[in-house]
Amino acid sequence: MADSRRWVWLAGIALLCVFVYLLHPILTPFLVALGLAYLFDPLVDRLEKYGLSRTWGVVAVFALFTLIVMALLLVLVPMLARQLFRLYELAPQMLDWLQHTAMPWVQARMGLADGFWKFDKVKAAISEHMGQTTDIVGMVLSQATASSLALMGWLANLVLIPVVSFYLLRDWDLMMGKIRSLLPRGREERVMALAGECHEVLGAFVRGQLMVMLALGVIYAAGLMLVGLELGLLIGLIAGLAAIVPYMGFVIGIGAALVAGLFQFGGDLYPMIGIVAVFMVGQALEGMVLTPLLVGDRIGLHPVAVIFAILAGGELFGFTGILLALPVAAVIMVLVRHVHDLYKDSSMYGSVDEPESR
Repeated sequence: MADSRRWVWLAGIALLCVFVYLLHPILTPFLVALGLAYLFDPLVDRLEKYGLSRTWGVVAVFALFTLIVMALLLVLVPMLARQLFRLYELAPQMLDWLQHTAMPWVQARMGLADGFWKFDKVKAAISEHMGQTTDIVGMVLSQATASSLALMGWLANLVLIPVVSFYLLRDWDLMMGKIRSLLPRGREERVMALAGECHEVLGAFVRGQLMVMLALGVIYAAGLMLVGLELGLLIGLIAGLAAIVPYMGFVIGIGAALVAGLFQFGGDLYPMIGIVAVFMVGQALEGMVLTPLLVGDRIGLHPVAVIFAILAGGELFGFTGILLALPVAAVIMVLVRHVHDLYKDSSMYGSVDEPESR
């Protein structure tokens, strides 16, 4: 009976994987809605403790979220559009600087042969590609309106996400209760313990790490703009997004900011010191304030596991796989840790062969 149950579970998992693989083109709005419901459920639970009904708590959370998104769109999108256009204008000058200043310096220091970089071909390819995208907005609109069916599908997904999120969030506790009632009675406590550990891992990354990313993005962007870096907002937000993997946001952000600062300020030392100071302050706040406060001592995913999970999910299932990557990786990490504990407690690990008697 135990073997038959095991095969049933394995068959169910296999069918679930096939289901995700076949339907992943249409799963994206539902997964995004599920993620939003998971993120906002603790806030709705807290509003319920203050006396609001579940429905009105969900309405209040959605209203607040909508106001924040609209404010960000009205403020950030025009600023980002200006900085992207400025980056587009500066790109040819940056390529010339790389070709005539940076590359010869590296070539002389490393003793490389002339023409080793073949930068003329790289520059020609980039310039040709940029020449084809002079009207970015027009290109996006032409692609979006090339097929009325595709445009209708995109708009439907945009409307579907908040609708599905609303109903999932309103019935979240009810759904969790029904799922728990379906668990085998003899395994309920162990399954709930494993689910709790998975929730701790996901909480550390989906809630805590996202808040850290947001805070770092604001710190980096504000600091770089105060220093006077033209692309400060763009680089700061990119560094904040890259902070999903610890230290990656710092490395990418300070590298890009120093390159942009070197190109903008030339040999002026004080702005470059200011750029370094911004990222040092951000890194110190992350280690001493943000991570302890927002993530705490909960067990998180290893940075290598995060990178591998995101790349593997994107390769297997596209954007749907990226959305599923971290939850699946969290579950796998919890299961691996329990398998490790079972192995350490087993006779296979603890038994020692008796010495042969003479």
